[in-house]
Amino acid sequence: MIYRKFQDLEISWLAMGTMRLPDSEKSVDEEHVQRMVDYAIEKGVNYFDTGYDYHLGKSEVVIGKSLSKYPRDSYFLVDKFPGYNLKNFDKVEEIFEEQMERCGVDYFDFYLFHNVCELNIEKYLDPQYGVRDFLVKQKEAGRIKHLGFSAHGEYDVLKQFLEAYGEDVEFAQIQLNYLDYRFQNAKAKLELLHEYGLPVMVMEPMRGGRLANLSEGQAARLKALRPDESIPAWAHRYLQGFLEVVTVLTGASSLEQLAENIAIFEEDKPLTETEMATLNEIVDELMNENTVPCTACHYCDGHCPMDLDIPRLLGLYNEHSFTGGGFIAPFVIRTIPEDKRPDKCIGCGACQLVCPQKVEIWKTMGKFANMLKK
Repeated sequence: MIYRKFQDLEISWLAMGTMRLPDSEKSVDEEHVQRMVDYAIEKGVNYFDTGYDYHLGKSEVVIGKSLSKYPRDSYFLVDKFPGYNLKNFDKVEEIFEEQMERCGVDYFDFYLFHNVCELNIEKYLDPQYGVRDFLVKQKEAGRIKHLGFSAHGEYDVLKQFLEAYGEDVEFAQIQLNYLDYRFQNAKAKLELLHEYGLPVMVMEPMRGGRLANLSEGQAARLKALRPDESIPAWAHRYLQGFLEVVTVLTGASSLEQLAENIAIFEEDKPLTETEMATLNEIVDELMNENTVPCTACHYCDGHCPMDLDIPRLLGLYNEHSFTGGGFIAPFVIRTIPEDKRPDKCIGCGACQLVCPQKVEIWKTMGKFANMLKK
């Protein structure tokens, strides 16, 4: 197992995520999970990540039980405040105590302000809810060893959060992979985190499995460069080139999947310049799938009678369309005034007349509005 430094700690490069544990009759298969945890620890994994609503709360219980047979100082347990649900903001203390009880521990090694995004940033920053004050207090009391945050939000949301709480957090967890380095502007987010001196924990290294399912032609080009490397391994080798990355969360729903993932992390084999060039060609191809070629040139600014932020809406359309749904775009849309959303496009075509990429903007807005209704 490869290890990387976090302060004075040695963290396994692979972190075991517990959002997609094996199910048995609509419940978590505890025996299977125990075998997974035993194998992970045997192979050197020491970072285990859970969440309040994962498997309807059963994830915390099962992972806590599975780890309880090992010395408490032999692994790192990670949990999060579930800020993705706005109803949770006035229950931070209640939720934290419940998480402690579910996991059967008296402290968390790592704890996060979770899923900081457009939908909840104002609540996170509102002192009346006391989320920041409570979590900092738990850290001072030793019930949280290291406090950080995770974010799916856009760059401006991360910046807003860090300007307020940058001195309180020690690490950040973001979605990073060879597609989203450009597609979700993870490059700029990494630069912002570097300014604050924050190491990075990575989520969605496989883009929800999408990067494990390339076309035959794309896979063949990668196989020609590394015949013995699996396609999923390319996503992890890519991340090995980022020195600021401490660990990578990899979800596995079986012992077999976990073993395959762990095998990748036994060697440090970052990509060469030639390999990176080929991977970037594939990224160009992926970014053209189910997306429109908006370059955010803003030529359309001032031409929309409804004053819609067209480049931003097209960017959200691309995210939603490429992903085949998901929560990111709907979360952001809910923060946009109702009269500035895609369904308010009147189809006048004024924006298309000045679009250098000839994007059929009004058709795209109609399609996006229908996707959001579903």
